[in-house]
Amino acid sequence: MPNGRHFFSSESVTEGHPDKVCDQISDAILDEVLKADPRGRVACESFISVGLVIVGGEITTKTYVEIPDLVRNLIRDIGYTDAKYGFNHQTCAILNAIGRQSPDIAQGVDTGGAGDQGLMVGYACDETKELMPLPIMLAHRLTQRLAEVRKTGLLPYLGPDGKSQVTVEYQGDKAVRIDTVVLSSQHTEDILDKTGHHITRAAREEMIEKVALAVLPAKLMDRRTKFLVNPTGKFVVGGPQSDTGMTGRKIIVDTYGGMAPHGGGAFSGKDPTKVDRSATYMARYVAKNLVAAKLAKKCLVQLAYAIGVAEPVSVMVDTFGTSAVREDRLTRAVREVFPLTPKGIIRHLNLLRPIYLKTASYGHFGRTGSGFTWERTDKVQDLKDAVKA
Repeated sequence: MPNGRHFFSSESVTEGHPDKVCDQISDAILDEVLKADPRGRVACESFISVGLVIVGGEITTKTYVEIPDLVRNLIRDIGYTDAKYGFNHQTCAILNAIGRQSPDIAQGVDTGGAGDQGLMVGYACDETKELMPLPIMLAHRLTQRLAEVRKTGLLPYLGPDGKSQVTVEYQGDKAVRIDTVVLSSQHTEDILDKTGHHITRAAREEMIEKVALAVLPAKLMDRRTKFLVNPTGKFVVGGPQSDTGMTGRKIIVDTYGGMAPHGGGAFSGKDPTKVDRSATYMARYVAKNLVAAKLAKKCLVQLAYAIGVAEPVSVMVDTFGTSAVREDRLTRAVREVFPLTPKGIIRHLNLLRPIYLKTASYGHFGRTGSGFTWERTDKVQDLKDAVKA
């Protein structure tokens, strides 16, 4: 991050955004397989458009998933239950185009090797209690709040599709204020003004009060903070009616909001033998424990794998000059403390469970709950001891 005064922005999207609908479909299918067959292999992707959902990919399992029912129930729970939102869970068409995993890949994975080559990145910093960058955490709070006020009826005119964006002003590494807040939410025509081209001022003020001011820290806002609510004027046509969605297109929303690089692949719909997912979770776990141990103020961890090979081909720790400990010593400590083979990661983080649907919206990191094992900071003392040794 640059020195001096600068601005950084991150975005989030609601669970009704078309891309996020697809992430949730893919992870719901993965969860359904893991419930009955923890050793099932899943690489599932989804596509959504006007009145249509396509599910494809490779699944090898001993169980059976009734995909049309699962997809309809999920879309219903997200909120696409009425034609006024441009998509209806009862009337949409669903196409199933799933095959089996290639035996050429399986023969390398079955022996404990990585399911693919690639590089995976984890990041942590001391900006927030979650040890995450502040802009992405604030953006997620806004989209979670949009869903909450919609589902509870506090703002009944909102639809499932929506986005947020937060621009934070920094002085060096320190976040000093929120500069700009963008809220874009699908809505019914009830809140349009007489022109039919803009939402009313009352609706705009209500969204600022009930959404933004309800979750953003007051100490970081001032009279110069700008609020842009549905800045095109209106957002009646949204969801799959206005934009196609695909699994894996919101990877920066899923991770660190652009504050850190992203690795080689997306997460949703992939079982944990795919290091795109499991090793990225481990990299976050490593980085978070390093920061929690106060061995660095911020930390990036890169792991790289070759298909069919168990041990990572490289491990890299970068603390951006915030550690008093040499980074080669930190890297050695990481290799000593953390299991970094695919089997070791899966076992240590307990990843063969149906925990993935919850990860598919509002970010995979900085979360709480029993499923988010990679958010634990239980290796702090082990790291300190390893560094001293």
